[in-house]
Amino acid sequence: MPLSQSVQGCFDTTIGSLGLSAASFGKYLEALEPRLDSLREAYAKGTLPLLRVPGWRDDIGPARDALARLTKGARTLVFFGTGGSSLGGQTLAQAGGWAIPGDDKHGSEAHPRTRFYDNLDARTLDLALASLDIKTTRFVVISKSGNTPETLVQIIAAIEAVRKEGLADRVPELFLALTEPKAPAVSNGLRALCQAFSIPVLDHDPGIGGRFSGLTNVGLLPALARGLDVEALREGAQGVVEAMLKARNSGDFAPAIGATVAIGLAKECGVRVTVMLPYSDRLSRFAAWYAQLWGESLGKKGEGTTPVAALGPVDQHSQLQLYLDGAPQHLITVIRENCAGRGPRIAPDLAKVAGAEYLASHTAGDLVAAQQRAIPEALIAAGRPVRTIDLDTLDERALGALMMHFMLETILAGHLLGVDPFDQPAVESGKVLTRRYLSGEQTGASDGHTSAAAEPRQPHRGR
Repeated sequence: MPLSQSVQGCFDTTIGSLGLSAASFGKYLEALEPRLDSLREAYAKGTLPLLRVPGWRDDIGPARDALARLTKGARTLVFFGTGGSSLGGQTLAQAGGWAIPGDDKHGSEAHPRTRFYDNLDARTLDLALASLDIKTTRFVVISKSGNTPETLVQIIAAIEAVRKEGLADRVPELFLALTEPKAPAVSNGLRALCQAFSIPVLDHDPGIGGRFSGLTNVGLLPALARGLDVEALREGAQGVVEAMLKARNSGDFAPAIGATVAIGLAKECGVRVTVMLPYSDRLSRFAAWYAQLWGESLGKKGEGTTPVAALGPVDQHSQLQLYLDGAPQHLITVIRENCAGRGPRIAPDLAKVAGAEYLASHTAGDLVAAQQRAIPEALIAAGRPVRTIDLDTLDERALGALMMHFMLETILAGHLLGVDPFDQPAVESGKVLTRRYLSGEQTGASDGHTSAAAEPRQPHRGR
């Protein structure tokens, strides 16, 4: 496996009263046995497509070909989508240098510059469309249901921008969409638009929700755009699935151990905030992806813990004081990459002038490597729960394994909490009210505040 996990810093024998006892750990771990059995059965029967994604290869060629056709003559590639339709792709794209200053060598016709617009802001969208060279810009639009209003606004605005440039006849070659296949009696606004304008469409697997779709073609398109080895990405994820199939019991499976620790600490010790703290710029969006995955999957029926996306070492200077000395309610997951010996080497004479002789002759990576060791030790000394995940190399295999680890950990945590990790019923009420406000319907609230709880819960169809 390209990653290794240690939860020793989560037990009472290591950190004292805020740690999990061996008895409690064993109790929650044992409770996962039937869920692991059901996951193995689902894999064998193919009833949970997520588990089969790492073995897929047939979708790679169509995604690669569609992207090649789309980006011919392009200098900028824009991704529209929100939530799970974007964060998984951003996670993979960042591993390929996106949004990292100095690492973005794209911007030519051979490698178009990549942009993601996942948050609908009227001013930002207006400025973006006005600043783009429409002739050399291409748009990828992703929405599982095809009815996400933010995404529909984005593609409609982009099509109109193309028409204003006098390029209406080129719409089919400037756009590519990814959404669910056409289904009887099911509306899909994105698919309807694409049909009306002859825009090519790739199918989003209807059995995989948005926040679990990062390893499907939803994530493949951004990964391919950044030149990543998508086969290796899936091989890394497959390694985690195979570990699940081979595990003799839940104690042999890292995601089961992670779920047990997270939920056990929440239930037994009041540790109700889980902080994802990777020490790599290339994992910044991974932390954001994790926050959606964990929060939206588990925050139901009064259950769940609050995810926080952080980044080391910068957040040592903004959040660490809270984690070390604030309310004792945080589980910190530190993701460490082997970075010793990397980066600029510190000139001894300049280190001496700065009064920092301890840095002399070390590299920038040496400092980060030391911090990666020191922070977990400091948390343990303060009696605060900490888990570490170590990566020898942050490459496609490691990232695929990391993403599959946390998807399975989230599913298993849902079992311990007694919630369905695949739906999002509470979110639907806000969507219903939004549509009502835009259509001018009365909601029955005279002060402008409406109880979302009063709205009927709708079945989840994803983004």
